[in-house]
Amino acid sequence: MDILLAHGYFLAADAHERQVMKPYPTLGLLYLSAYLKQQGFTVEVFDATFATLADFEARLQAARPPVVGLYTNLMTKFNVLRMIAAGRAAGARVVLGGPEPAGYAAEYLQHGADAIVVGEGELTLSDLLQRRFHDLPAIPGLIYRDDDGRVVTNPPRPYISDLNTLPFPDREAIDLDRYVQVWRENHGQGSLSLITARGCPFHCQWCSHAVYGNTHRRRSPENVADELEQLLARYKPEQVWYADDVFTIHRRWFLEYARLLKTRNLRAPFECISRPDRLDETVVAALADMGCYRLWLGSESGSQRVLNAMKRETKVEDVQAKTKLLQNHGIQVGMFIMLGYENEDLSDLDATTEHLKQSNPDLFLTTVAYPIKGTPYHAQVSDRLLAPAGWEHVSDRDLSVRGRYSRRFYSFATRWMVNRVALHREWHGPRRPARLAKTLANTVVGRAGMLATLRERD
Repeated sequence: MDILLAHGYFLAADAHERQVMKPYPTLGLLYLSAYLKQQGFTVEVFDATFATLADFEARLQAARPPVVGLYTNLMTKFNVLRMIAAGRAAGARVVLGGPEPAGYAAEYLQHGADAIVVGEGELTLSDLLQRRFHDLPAIPGLIYRDDDGRVVTNPPRPYISDLNTLPFPDREAIDLDRYVQVWRENHGQGSLSLITARGCPFHCQWCSHAVYGNTHRRRSPENVADELEQLLARYKPEQVWYADDVFTIHRRWFLEYARLLKTRNLRAPFECISRPDRLDETVVAALADMGCYRLWLGSESGSQRVLNAMKRETKVEDVQAKTKLLQNHGIQVGMFIMLGYENEDLSDLDATTEHLKQSNPDLFLTTVAYPIKGTPYHAQVSDRLLAPAGWEHVSDRDLSVRGRYSRRFYSFATRWMVNRVALHREWHGPRRPARLAKTLANTVVGRAGMLATLRERD
């Protein structure tokens, strides 16, 4: 074996996801496996999703791989730190990739990593394995320590221009049927994921572009249709998830892809993410015809002032209009809402609540903004960041911004917003007195809590 690839997400340790039970495999790792095998390397993938850290340690001891490659994001940071130690204890060199480690390269190297791949991993990791960790300065896209212990950041590696040259993800390297079965057991339908492009050219200040940069590179419609056809034939999922940042970003590409699927008689219900400015009547009609049953919009806020500060490049009114357009075509709308962005105040929260009432999405999810290292948002607030403990004990999700409303305030704000929108729906729909009373009570408690904690600051 030349390399053991793994990630740090263990479903058994995620209480929230065990309630949701909608797992997907790490496609980036499977792309790496497929590419490295194509280059002649012997690769094994340890899929942590349905395993434990003890299983990983046992596999290391049994296989004794010379190199361990770990996909790392901020959610899996703490597990990855343990996996680095386990890899080193088994005598392996440890390489990290993914969106998280480049921003904290010195810290991860200090905690045992031998090298960090910045950006896309296929070419850089292949180069590293071919050189067997020799001549590291000659490898673009790599961060490492030199013989004197100094952190060295090599020049960036150019992005892969033709994504059609990449093999499809190495789904056979893992037990993908188990993912489908878990979905079926919990939701009555199996689901699998695929991506049609890499990168997002938009400039949202809080969004990380650590892996694919601000590029946008598409596979050909034919290439994606080939993959979908194989996916449906081999694993027979009842639905799919297009994991692109913005699925309908390129109108001509998307409509050609829709035409191809119709020509090939390929149709599977699916979810995807897009933006309101990338939707129109023709695109939405094509989505519905293809089988889209839910589309997620990154609405983020109902305050145009906040959206402008985020550089979302969207309009509140357009989000509302496109929500109605999607629903008129029978497509559910999910919304992502972000609270706590820089300089948000009560009037912005009120505007977001009114926006949700006017839009009436089928569902919405809220989060409180956190500054991810390497983003413009992080740079903007870097001198006011508060961490409750040392680096190895916190992730970027745990960071607070000095001067912002407190965590208690946003807990109440979330309670108020969710129930205020629900109250609006209850009042304008079939009224159920018991539920109406409970929702009203939660709305009052949430608003009272907001006012009581208004002067609290992190």
